Amino acid sequence: MRCSRQWFALCLGLFAASVSAQQAKSAPLPAYHVNAPAGAPNVVIVLLDDVGFGASSTFGGPVQTPVLESLAHEGLRYNSFHTTAICSPTRASLLTGRNAHAVGIGAVENTIDDRPGYSGFHTKDTATIAEILRQHGYNTAAFGKWHQAPDWEVSPSGPFDRWPTGEGFERFYGFLGGETDQYDPSLYDGTTPIMRPPGRNYHLSEDLATRATQWLSLQHSVTPNKPVFMYFAPGATHAPLQAPKEWIDKYRGKFDQGWDKLREETFERQKRLGVIPAGTTLTPRDPRMPAWDSLTPDQKRIASRLMEVYAGFLAHTDAQVGKLIDALKANGQFDNTMFFYIVGDNGASAEGGLLGSANYFGQLQGLPESDASKLARLDKLGAPGTYAHYPAGWAWALDTPFKWTKTVASHLGGTRNAMVVSWPKGITDRGGLRSQFSHVDDVVPTILEAAHIKAPTTVNGIAQKPMDGSSMLYSFADAKAPERHTTQYFEVFGHRAIYHDGWMASAFHSRLPWTGFDYSNKKFEDDQWELYDLRNDFSQGNDLAQREPARLAALKKLFMSEAARNQVLPLQNMVANSSKGIPSIDAGRTRMTFHEGAVGIPETALPKTYNRSWSVTGNVDIGPDARGVIATLGGSGAGWSLYLDAERHPVFTYRLFNLKTVTFRGPAPLQPGQHQLRFDFDYDGGGYAKGAAISLIADGKPVGKDHLPASPPAFYSIDETFDVGIDHGSPAGDYPEGSAPGYAFTGGHINDVTIDLR
Repeated sequence: MRCSRQWFALCLGLFAASVSAQQAKSAPLPAYHVNAPAGAPNVVIVLLDDVGFGASSTFGGPVQTPVLESLAHEGLRYNSFHTTAICSPTRASLLTGRNAHAVGIGAVENTIDDRPGYSGFHTKDTATIAEILRQHGYNTAAFGKWHQAPDWEVSPSGPFDRWPTGEGFERFYGFLGGETDQYDPSLYDGTTPIMRPPGRNYHLSEDLATRATQWLSLQHSVTPNKPVFMYFAPGATHAPLQAPKEWIDKYRGKFDQGWDKLREETFERQKRLGVIPAGTTLTPRDPRMPAWDSLTPDQKRIASRLMEVYAGFLAHTDAQVGKLIDALKANGQFDNTMFFYIVGDNGASAEGGLLGSANYFGQLQGLPESDASKLARLDKLGAPGTYAHYPAGWAWALDTPFKWTKTVASHLGGTRNAMVVSWPKGITDRGGLRSQFSHVDDVVPTILEAAHIKAPTTVNGIAQKPMDGSSMLYSFADAKAPERHTTQYFEVFGHRAIYHDGWMASAFHSRLPWTGFDYSNKKFEDDQWELYDLRNDFSQGNDLAQREPARLAALKKLFMSEAARNQVLPLQNMVANSSKGIPSIDAGRTRMTFHEGAVGIPETALPKTYNRSWSVTGNVDIGPDARGVIATLGGSGAGWSLYLDAERHPVFTYRLFNLKTVTFRGPAPLQPGQHQLRFDFDYDGGGYAKGAAISLIADGKPVGKDHLPASPPAFYSIDETFDVGIDHGSPAGDYPEGSAPGYAFTGGHINDVTIDLR
């Protein structure tokens, strides 16, 4: 009896299924989970901001850092570790293992241009260590400052692939710009702008430490056998200098001797601790920086208090890092955790100007404060609503024993930072000192070697550039091992240097580190090169350029070779070429309209309202209980806010740094219904940063008029945003006491908000 076609097909199908089942028994299961290599350590990188080599007590400085000291006793101190001299490039190099210009981030966001090495974002052929470790079985998280995404990609419109969650971090909680207010930060959870938790005693560094320790505990609870990689970059101690009063007051009177004397005191402590060689030279103060004794008594009072604020800020930050260590120890994870505590992404910052400031962004743009204005705020410095920075002389003192400060990549004061590394399972010489030359791009190769992971040649299908850094693992076991990072270039704002086999050639270009923008067109061939034998001259105290011209010529040639290889060339002056060829969200638009829910719009995305007349108009539909922010830009340092107070009065506050604050308040509450509120800024003209007549108009009727003596020539801030319906970040308005962070709009609807250039 023959089988029908249907029966034949069924029999064939059953046979095939039987064969497949037999094959499945011997076939390997798909890799549902990627396991990290056996014994791979947890990795924590702590990166502080704007901390000089001679700031922490661990390296002879005046600020007590007991957590760093304790970690140094358990691990190793590195006294020849180097950064790039400025924040974004250092972070790019740290996270990728490549030189910053090779990554594409050779400059900070307000000085990027169309040269490949200065684009302001990671290219995809330089994957981060987070992405590499994530693909090898690690859990990854970043807390704090990012500062790696270009301005035109940090809005709610994205794209988000250059945000932390697009660069290998499964969890991100922090902020995107170069700085933020510590009491009311511009926070993001992943890619979503959020308000900080409510409470009167909030501080960002504490919040970040809490979130980080919670994440560590959660990962250990759910997947205890899975290693973690955490990048903890709190943004402290970058300005604004803000810390709890009790921490600041611990240092009251500790800096009345001034920066010249403090530098001498720090130098002696450094020699006693052995963190610098006994024969080190203490380099002199640049004559363009004032001597302490040249200050007036009032200027000394202001300067001393500003330094007290900074010291409290650094000490408070160190305590927060201690919470991470405590959490790792409590979970039994610390012994197999490679913990990098990098004390500064560059040298100490001189951006507070020669005399310091209670609101430094105005001064940085050429709008300085009077001594009387600073004295009036003396006791409030470091508190909410202040935006302080110390004088450049303190930065120089905190970079003892080196020349120069942050942004000066030609000299060690800008590029040499203290670092401590702990790994109980992998370091036996506890409390040791390491002096081999090392660089921030060495951290990634060190992690990969410790975890037994090869540097990938491709990531996500994209061929990768080779690593520029060298693993430091060899130095863990041997303090006298020959150094392996033998050549390194440096460049920021045209300041440049080259290190090779113990020698360094240095060329200071033109930009002074306490100025905002450099208007010089100095030719690079006119720069004076210096030469130092760092094997016998730890601090760059003895220039040998005249004695060894042939060696200097060879090093200058090597710099040009390395610069060409790493996308540093062509060299360009800072201002003349900044922003050339760079995208912008506003794209030259003179009018933009936003709607309720537009939050986290960067200032750079708006029509350029500086040095000209403009208006902002809000159309609202309000009920009897309406209140809250209609639209705002900037924050407590500088900016403006249009809002309704608790009684429905229309209010507009304009903050011009510490020069003037104007608040218009309508005489009567707005009745429920449709209303139009408009603020007019009528520029005086006649150049940059001039004054303006300002007015608030409600439903066509004037509410108030005033005149500003000046205006921001370039920006209100670098981190605050434009928002509709809430104030994301620090408050630009004088909102009712007791209101929740952000003073969100309720009891009505914001139809639209339009910014017009007139």
